[in-house]
Amino acid sequence: MNQMLQEPEAKSQTQPSDAGHVPDVPELPPAPVHPRFVKPQRVAFVQASWHRDVVEECRIAFLDEIEARQISRSQVDLFEVPGSFEIPLHAQLLAKTRRYTAIVAAGLVVDGGIYRHEFVADTVIKALMDVQLKTEVPVFSAVLTPQQFHESSVHHDFFRKHFVIKGIEVAEACANTLHSLERLRGQVAAGIVG
Repeated sequence: MNQMLQEPEAKSQTQPSDAGHVPDVPELPPAPVHPRFVKPQRVAFVQASWHRDVVEECRIAFLDEIEARQISRSQVDLFEVPGSFEIPLHAQLLAKTRRYTAIVAAGLVVDGGIYRHEFVADTVIKALMDVQLKTEVPVFSAVLTPQQFHESSVHHDFFRKHFVIKGIEVAEACANTLHSLERLRGQVAAGIVG
């Protein structure tokens, strides 16, 4: 049995023409305009490879946000270390080169292994603070220590999203600090601050 499909009634016969009508689109807020740097900036990003699939979300978000803040991806050098415990030594060696105006560390410290995770996290954070105070190169930490972390897809998904937020936050802190230091060093050079 052959059936013929019927064309639906033309819209123009029952409703007024929408040919010239533009649908209402909500206006997006203007993209923030971030200040430019006076001098070129170079950033080292040191990432632990333990739980790479989670931690790399921080790096990806950081690179996007830092670029929006006037530091291009080509001005960021990426380094990977086995775990968070190895980050401070790399940060110190990188700071001593005087090649970098800032260093960012990212890692996820969880239960397991030889050390308790709180000990590792506290040690890493204290060591990173020591590096920046000894070298006068700012060091930023996105080394996180969750109270409970389980090898489940729910926890992985949660922390991947959390590391995206941390990547944006650490990029903001990095750029703002570099601007502040640039101003302060200019004031010191001009004799305004002594």
